[in-house]
Amino acid sequence: LSAGVRYNAEKKKVGTYYTTPIYRFRMKCHLCVNYIEMQTDPAGCDYVIVSGARRKEERWDMEDNAQVLPTASEAKERLETDAMFRLEHGVADRAVLRRAAPTLAGLREAQSAWKDDFALNSLLRRRFREEKKTLREEEEEAAALQAKAGLSIPLVPEAEEDRRLAALLKYRSPDSYEDKQRMKRTEICARSWFAPSGAAPPKRGPPGRPPPPRGPPACLGIVRRRSEAPAHPQGAEAAPGSGRPEPEEAAGPPRDGSAGPPQDGSAGPPRDGSAGSPRDGSAGPPQNGSAGAPAGPNTSLVADYSDSDSE
Repeated sequence: LSAGVRYNAEKKKVGTYYTTPIYRFRMKCHLCVNYIEMQTDPAGCDYVIVSGARRKEERWDMEDNAQVLPTASEAKERLETDAMFRLEHGVADRAVLRRAAPTLAGLREAQSAWKDDFALNSLLRRRFREEKKTLREEEEEAAALQAKAGLSIPLVPEAEEDRRLAALLKYRSPDSYEDKQRMKRTEICARSWFAPSGAAPPKRGPPGRPPPPRGPPACLGIVRRRSEAPAHPQGAEAAPGSGRPEPEEAAGPPRDGSAGPPQDGSAGPPRDGSAGSPRDGSAGPPQNGSAGAPAGPNTSLVADYSDSDSE
């Protein structure tokens, strides 16, 4: 059995050595089913094995092992009776004390550090309170971050290496403020000042992307319609400021007289209105020329402003 092994032993008093009681211990071995009995030996300051085991003999010198040597009985008698032996023994004891003085001083200093129990207890409780406060703050910060980011996983403690790495990173947009303003001005300058009539406003693309190139109207499938001159002569004179170009060929009668309606009125329509259309405007073609021109595939309607007071 190794030294320091503990057992649940039965203890009983079996005798006395002068006034010192002698105790016997009975215990069960943890390696087998046998019992071991041992008792104290006050006379030899030792234990005596009664049954169930035997002593393991280990021989060593107590002086070499730095143990305190007990005083022999003969030395005790000489110390009591011989004064010269007592003096010599005292000198040797003082020399041993001088050699052991540094070691004893270190032991006293180490014990003095743990002597004040109240101060040590207060110091430990103060440290525990500070650590507990720090842990509570870290838990609150972690809970706030989890609630903000919607995380359900526990967060690991922050490390110094992670803090240095996060300080080196810099999150910014790929384009600076000046670049965005420059691209915005370029987009505005490339856009037309006047939007086409009846067309939806152009959609602006995302910032940072150049606007699409604007081609001619022919590329978009737009064809300008050519309009003819009105049949009534007043229709062409009534709109001088309309901005429309005059057609090259007028719709009037030819100058050579080879074709066209007769000038004498023999074969023309009657002018008295007996067989013609009524003049009250209930039926018949209009006389203002706004809709009198024949409708063709290449004709368009032209407004008549002859009766207006714009002049």
